[in-house]
Amino acid sequence: MLAEKKLYIATFGCQMNEYDSEKMALVLHESGYDLTPDMELADLILLNTCSIRDKAQQKVYSFLGRLHRLKEQKPELIIGVGGCVAQQEGVRLLKRVPHLDLVFGTHGIYRLPDLITRILVKGERVVDTDFHYSFPPPTTIKATRPRIKATVTIMQGCNNFCTYCIVPYVRGREISRPSRDILKEVTGLASSGVAEVTLLGQNVNSYGVEQPDSPSFPELLKQVDAVPNLLRLRFTTSHPKDLSAELIATYGTLKTLCEHIHLPVQTGSDRILRMMNRNYTIESYLNIIKALRRQFPTLAVTSDVIVGFPTETAADFDNTMALIEEIRFDSLFSFCYSDRPGTKATRLPDKVPFEEAARRLAILQDRQKEITLEKNQALEGGEVEVLVEALSKKSDSMLQGRTRSNKVVNFMGSPDLVGHTAMVKVLEGRPNSLLGRQVE
Repeated sequence: MLAEKKLYIATFGCQMNEYDSEKMALVLHESGYDLTPDMELADLILLNTCSIRDKAQQKVYSFLGRLHRLKEQKPELIIGVGGCVAQQEGVRLLKRVPHLDLVFGTHGIYRLPDLITRILVKGERVVDTDFHYSFPPPTTIKATRPRIKATVTIMQGCNNFCTYCIVPYVRGREISRPSRDILKEVTGLASSGVAEVTLLGQNVNSYGVEQPDSPSFPELLKQVDAVPNLLRLRFTTSHPKDLSAELIATYGTLKTLCEHIHLPVQTGSDRILRMMNRNYTIESYLNIIKALRRQFPTLAVTSDVIVGFPTETAADFDNTMALIEEIRFDSLFSFCYSDRPGTKATRLPDKVPFEEAARRLAILQDRQKEITLEKNQALEGGEVEVLVEALSKKSDSMLQGRTRSNKVVNFMGSPDLVGHTAMVKVLEGRPNSLLGRQVE
């Protein structure tokens, strides 16, 4: 056991990275490292990185640049980079950043204590980016601190190889976690006071496919739904090509499953979808949305859209805008396309100039803001169940939480409600949230 030391973790990117950072903290706690929010006090600084967007990757290099001064002041400080950028860059990262001690890939979390020991004992600079296709059992079962929501990884990797996406190259092929370990972790979280769990995977719909004895994803949802004390269940992300009728049927039938689905569409053009290697059509996507809304008419649907994919024409973009008008998503995550090193899309011709992509993105985002506001205003006068998460960021006299459809709600109430559900009457639908009053 190492002497007690301080660990600082900076997390970039997606919910998967947030979950991985928690696992890093748990693994290293057993080796004598306690988390600190103060980077200046740290003996070990880890950056858990994302390379899905160029902007996220540039943030990592900027952060590493700022650490150079701290390393000069504390030569014994260990600085490590993990996650997708580490997996992608490997030894090149050590060469680019002289004050960096450790590079570890997306499968290297559970080897961290051994890697750090090598640095401490041998004075080595270490790179470990090997893939290991296994899921160690949960490091700990109960939450390490009081919290209301938690994420649980059910699988890692991706087999889809969308032409714009780096994930299969930095997280490897799909592997599903044993359902017994998932249920063990969710049960521990729920018993420690966690009210809401989100199941994570690059494509949760593929859960269990590569393991003959594994439950399907809908069957796993049914098992998690039966966990005592769990109030809410969510999952992300689904791939439209694998969304089954069995999964659609779970909405409205499982008591904990929230009435929200995130279903990335990426574009409204069939031609661009083929170039993206998405393996569905706009017609099939629309049929899924119609089936979901037949099953649960008030289901909230959110999505991802990439604007300015190579060769995207004005007509392709118009098709995307038409799709948004037809579906009326509750909200969108939308981005300009950017080349990711190693993906097939980098070799495609006829790149859309950034200025034109940005212009199209602004048009799309402005219209989506209007739709989101309209959908929020349609809830005025109704009542919603809110899981209270914290005091409002804008006022200590207000509480903030989310509906089962994942909409943010602010309302007056006692701080004692944090961690509990409350019925709230919606007084005003706003662009990004709802304003309400607690129903006594």
